[in-house]
Amino acid sequence: MYRRNILLAGSTGYLGGYLAKELCKEQIPLRLLIREGKKTPVDNPGLGVVTTDVTRQASLIGVMNGIDTVISTVGITRQKDGLTYMEVDYQANRNLLNEALNAGVSKFVYVASLHGDEMRHLKICEAKEKFVDELKESGLDYIIVRPNGFYSDIGEFLEMAHKGRIFLLGNGRKQLNPIHGADLAKFVVNRLYLSHYELEIGGPDVYTHREIGQLCFQAAGKPVKFTYIPHWVRLSVLTLLRTFTHPQTYGPLEFFLTTLARDMIAPTYGEIALKDYLIAEYDRLNDSR
Repeated sequence: MYRRNILLAGSTGYLGGYLAKELCKEQIPLRLLIREGKKTPVDNPGLGVVTTDVTRQASLIGVMNGIDTVISTVGITRQKDGLTYMEVDYQANRNLLNEALNAGVSKFVYVASLHGDEMRHLKICEAKEKFVDELKESGLDYIIVRPNGFYSDIGEFLEMAHKGRIFLLGNGRKQLNPIHGADLAKFVVNRLYLSHYELEIGGPDVYTHREIGQLCFQAAGKPVKFTYIPHWVRLSVLTLLRTFTHPQTYGPLEFFLTTLARDMIAPTYGEIALKDYLIAEYDRLNDSR
């Protein structure tokens, strides 16, 4: 098992939390970067914690002293702070890379997006791939992980199932194999020994959008009701969003509507079944309503 000192940036996010837990479970020396006001995802007496702002280069000075490997899951998932993809997904990671180079770090692990290099016209992918390009040219050893969508991304489908109807693009036959964050964390930690590597990864089972919708209705205990939206409507919505809203507004929808219009299949991995996750998640959402 990998035993070098690791710094994890983005540890309070969805995947970062699972990575922190997996690294601690494997007793790998770990230092977390967290934002002001955020709590650490794990309670471990040997854990190093540094509060900083990765969007500010000056706040990173010295945080990587003694670190061998940096893992970054830093990126915007849901817009909250008014920052752009270029400010976070690119520049914040570029700040981390600059400090890694200054501190003599030997390896940088970055979590990008599946097929992101083919979707550079999307704002989120443009920023992520700009950083990927610079990481590859930096001279550092690197691992770039390209996961498919997470189980947590299916929350919108569950909410629609709860309301009694799911809207699908086209005929609902596009395929994907999302992955649970815990499975992805294990995958990453078990491959930290790799060098100059790019990895595509998805969950254990491949589904069509319609099949995922059926699982959501099953979890909600509701009859199956689909409405199919033609792709010309999707394209019209994207045009309107890009014309009349700011990238901070349309970015997440742009990515969502684009990936739903294509197959997103990656090599299969993991043990957590989507069906089991959806049942547990629906129960959790119901308890919070």
